[in-house]
Amino acid sequence: MHINSKFDGGNITCVSCESPDDIQLSINVDNNSEFYQWFYFRLTGAEGIDCRMRLTNAAGAAYLRGWDDYQVVASYDNEFWFRVPTRYENGELIIEHMPEFESVYYAYFAPYSLERCSQVINWAMGDGKVRVKTLGQTIDGRDLDQLVIGKPEQGKKRIWIHARQHPGETMASWWMEGFLQRLLDDDDAVSRTLLDKAVFYVVPNMNPDGSYRGHLRTNASGANLNREWLEPSMEKSPEVYLLREQMHKIGVDFCLDVHGDEGLPYNFIAGAEGIPSWTEQLANLHQQFGETLMSVNPDFQMEHGYPLDKPGEADLSICTNYIAENFDCCSITLEMPFKDTADTPQPVQGWSPERSMKLGSSVIDAIYSVVDDL
Repeated sequence: MHINSKFDGGNITCVSCESPDDIQLSINVDNNSEFYQWFYFRLTGAEGIDCRMRLTNAAGAAYLRGWDDYQVVASYDNEFWFRVPTRYENGELIIEHMPEFESVYYAYFAPYSLERCSQVINWAMGDGKVRVKTLGQTIDGRDLDQLVIGKPEQGKKRIWIHARQHPGETMASWWMEGFLQRLLDDDDAVSRTLLDKAVFYVVPNMNPDGSYRGHLRTNASGANLNREWLEPSMEKSPEVYLLREQMHKIGVDFCLDVHGDEGLPYNFIAGAEGIPSWTEQLANLHQQFGETLMSVNPDFQMEHGYPLDKPGEADLSICTNYIAENFDCCSITLEMPFKDTADTPQPVQGWSPERSMKLGSSVIDAIYSVVDDL
């Protein structure tokens, strides 16, 4: 038997792999950080053998609630991901599975490689409505790419969409792929009309360094990008610095920041209710967006989510709050689960790449419902 994670997004250390009923593993910590929870590794040489894998440092993970009712995902081809029996016990995450083939991958959620992201960008670039703009380079020297979709014209709304500030939240990349597929579908009347009314500024992956390194929460320097919006720097958080610079140059009428939540088994949105300049108009736009999304996709709900910030107590270093306060616009965080959805479960896969893509497609309708009022 052999354990390996030396690939794009991989994360694990093999402590012991001598016996299939006691494979001991440890999750690596994000660089210059205390965060860890994301893992992704390959097991070979165990076909037809009952395996018991113990993630021995699970008790120190960033979000212990994430292990409640959680099932690891596995795949033989890195395409179709299914859930396998998992339990959190005595401070360890225990995976029990008999591989059907010589090679099997396990992960916290279905991975999304930088190569696939590049392929989606290249595909989009073939559309005449799309221009690819490199905002600058990350700490590890990777390009931070943005898709500008639609022709900027006087009176058009400026809509900003980005994903993967937190690199371990790979469902956000799957969501983005579904979103872009529908937005660029010339046969979709809603998408065509939206692009008559708005220009979309889309960053498919805000944190390519953390994504490649197998981080949960941070970039190469150990910065949590979603706490860098007040004072980003090229030295610590160039990804936020570069995007924020563009926002202040162009302006923002609507912003959607796409994430995943470790603990809650729901799709939900969070707004900027705690900012000093929160208004009834912003509240109505937030509500309309959410109600429309719920009406077109039952996997989304509005009953469960984060507690609302008290008036004036929002953390302005968070993207959604910073954008809403500084641009007086509707700014929303979309969260998806690492687990299954409690209200609409699909036990074989749980929340999955396929369902994430469908939710991304559905958001087109939600944006359409508010675009004229932005």
